[in-house]
Amino acid sequence: MALSDKAVDYLEQQIPELAAIATRQAYWQTLASGDSVLIAENGQIIEVKPDGTRTFVKAVEKPKAIRQKHFRIPKA
Repeated sequence: MALSDKAVDYLEQQIPELAAIATRQAYWQTLASGDSVLIAENGQIIEVKPDGTRTFVKAVEKPKAIRQKHFRIPKA
């Protein structure tokens, strides 16, 4: 069953939200399993431990804003 262009567009629009949900879930599952997580925050890499303590690891460059680009692959 082929999806219409409208259906594909709708599903593609859901990807950022689904990715954010999956990332949050992985973050909390990792902490719940007793492992620590590394996060980037304000130009720093921070280790977050299951007990909530946060430890500075290293400084990094802040991410550059990139404008989202859209393109379509033409049908053959």
